[in-house]
Amino acid sequence: MDFAYDARTEELRARLLAFMDEYVHPAEQTAHEQRARLTSPWDTPQVVEDLKAEARRQGLWNLFLPDAEYGAGLTNLQYAPLAEITGRSPQLAPTATNCAAPDTGNMEVLAQFADEAQRKQWLEPLLAGEMRSAFAMTEPEVASSDATNITTRIEREGDEYVVTGRKWYISGAMNPDCKIFIVMGKTDPDGADIRRQQSMVLVPRDTPGVTVHRAMQVFGYEDHYHGGHAEVVFDRARVPVSNLIGEEGGGFAIAQARLGPGRIHHCMRLIGMAERAIELMCRRAVSREAFGKALAQQGVVHNWIADARVTVEQLRLLVLKTAWLMDTVGNRGAHTEIQAIKIATPRAVVDIIDRAIQLHGAGGVSQDFPLAELYAGARTLMIADGPDEVHQRSLARREIKKYL
Repeated sequence: MDFAYDARTEELRARLLAFMDEYVHPAEQTAHEQRARLTSPWDTPQVVEDLKAEARRQGLWNLFLPDAEYGAGLTNLQYAPLAEITGRSPQLAPTATNCAAPDTGNMEVLAQFADEAQRKQWLEPLLAGEMRSAFAMTEPEVASSDATNITTRIEREGDEYVVTGRKWYISGAMNPDCKIFIVMGKTDPDGADIRRQQSMVLVPRDTPGVTVHRAMQVFGYEDHYHGGHAEVVFDRARVPVSNLIGEEGGGFAIAQARLGPGRIHHCMRLIGMAERAIELMCRRAVSREAFGKALAQQGVVHNWIADARVTVEQLRLLVLKTAWLMDTVGNRGAHTEIQAIKIATPRAVVDIIDRAIQLHGAGGVSQDFPLAELYAGARTLMIADGPDEVHQRSLARREIKKYL
């Protein structure tokens, strides 16, 4: 593994850093001001559409997709430092570059598993940034950390599938531009193989029987920029059988294929969030005094900043190693490392942001700095895409198996 980025990565890093400095960071306050004037808080501020147009003009678009037919054709190792940069402004930069979850994972599913007609109808508009999408798997009545628990039913009646169930924390679903749900449910609930009971179908938002019931909060935030996190009810919603993705019984495998890249993308952006927190810590430390000297001269502040820098460097190397393994031996070959970064990165970044909040005092928990929102996002990722304990269980079993 070469520790130097290749020429293409360096060139894209330079362009993306310039885009962030010239367009994204100056737009953060503007976006807040514009959103406050919108008729609905779920509508997209004009400045976000302007950023998307500029990113596309500069070729900073769909960077996450390794398939050159649909995206930039970058490897995971090439994309990692780019995702880190966008993580410095997680509310704007991923959306501006069309690299925001859950659309990234949904586009990957459609690119890999959808048929030609499905890709034409849904993937192409997503690639163009003309609409948004949502992934409906998690349910409120069962422990969704075990995907075999889901109770949503997808029953075939003639030439249609009938979808019945209740989902929640369906990211992006509050955004009116969200036009399609990828819904995971059971087509064969009594099947002998519990991992072949599930299937995935495409359910348009305007399908009769689909109700976006309410917005779910995350530590009190509604995540407007993310399109919110909705509770969605499917009450005998009917779609044609042609809306099945892949084959019946293939839903669990598709979900696993989707979640691997999603986990590393989150970890890449988390490192960018940590870098933003360190920058804010340092700026605060040199600009404030307490007890007769600058905060930057306080020993405890030195420890926080030093520990944060060491932690970020360690995390970055582990994420880059994971990206390299995914490129060279595939997601299965990188399974242990994917789980390791999913465990380590959110936990460590939460701690760094927490120290930054402490250094900012009351300002750290206020809306005047991005730290509270960064904290909420990072802490949530200890649950999202599988809670830490699930990954610890699996990783430990793999380690123990070596000695049996």
